[in-house]
Amino acid sequence: MEGFGANMTTVQTSLTTGALLLLSLLACGGCKGRGSDKPIGTVVEIKAPLGLPPVPVPADNPPTAETIALGRKLFYDPRLSKDNSVACASCHNPLLGFSDAMVVSRGVGGMSGVRNAPTVVNSAYSPLQFWDGRAASLEEQAAGPIADPVEMNQTHKVSLAKLDADPVYKEMFTKAFGPGPITLGRVEKSLASFERTILSGNSAFDRYEYGGDKSALTAAQVRGLALFMNARKGNCAACHTIDARYALFTDGEFHNIGEGVGDDGNFKDIGRYHLTKVESDQGAFKTPTLRNIANTAPYMHDGRLKTLKQVVDFYAGGGNSNPYLDKEIRMIQLSGQERADLVEFLKSLTGEMPPNVGPPAK
Repeated sequence: MEGFGANMTTVQTSLTTGALLLLSLLACGGCKGRGSDKPIGTVVEIKAPLGLPPVPVPADNPPTAETIALGRKLFYDPRLSKDNSVACASCHNPLLGFSDAMVVSRGVGGMSGVRNAPTVVNSAYSPLQFWDGRAASLEEQAAGPIADPVEMNQTHKVSLAKLDADPVYKEMFTKAFGPGPITLGRVEKSLASFERTILSGNSAFDRYEYGGDKSALTAAQVRGLALFMNARKGNCAACHTIDARYALFTDGEFHNIGEGVGDDGNFKDIGRYHLTKVESDQGAFKTPTLRNIANTAPYMHDGRLKTLKQVVDFYAGGGNSNPYLDKEIRMIQLSGQERADLVEFLKSLTGEMPPNVGPPAK
């Protein structure tokens, strides 16, 4: 449900974006009213912590206390899956950095996906969602995993009927959006508003870089930061960006970094190319944020690297050669100490979490 669930996209079907949209509409019976409702409550401010920019919010879905509370309840509710066993939080567990610590996640009936579950943390800043960028907003990606046969495997029509049969949900939807049916659009907007509150900043790095506390990082972490920024050495910031005021640690772009190449030289997963059919997008995946990276092992889109040391070693080795390898990926000479310093720096990116993003009280 990648992005909001376990990242178990049905990549193997190679559906086009248009076909995916058609299937979604058919699954929810046309989804009348989808996306047409605007929250009616008092708009609340989602405050970004130290190190993060203001949270981008779409004009038709301003966050309110009611939609955020509703989205939080939906996020942790397994009734959105066919057998009532899988919730969004099953694969985006707050105790595991809003990931799931699995190589690839499992859905209803133990079915395995093909990609590692990315963290939901700071996903509010991502211009495109999922590893391959197939959703243009948090709202658009929210309902996909529910109907995906490898993930929650429940049609939107059935999910809406379950919610409509629950008087607590009916009251919450009315308070959030006013009178009217429970629609897929209202579900999407509520989930997205909650996910925009899952922010993490004020890490040791942030206090050092933006808060003026030069004692916040250890000596090894300071050396690691210098390597991270050095274009001739680590060159990490070429994709995991840092600027003078904020640091998202991702450029939001798609890169072929030389991962996922099989012994035959072909990609096991062609990534962004599934959608764009642009040749240079072969094997390209979205740059993940590095915030809280120490809490979200294993790593890479297929979860094949278990430790941060393995990740650093992979990049130092220049990835696996292929015709579409990003120009920034090259073999770099790093000593054992330098590699250890980079790992220590990555640990300094573990930040604070807001208090109201765990499971709601029963």
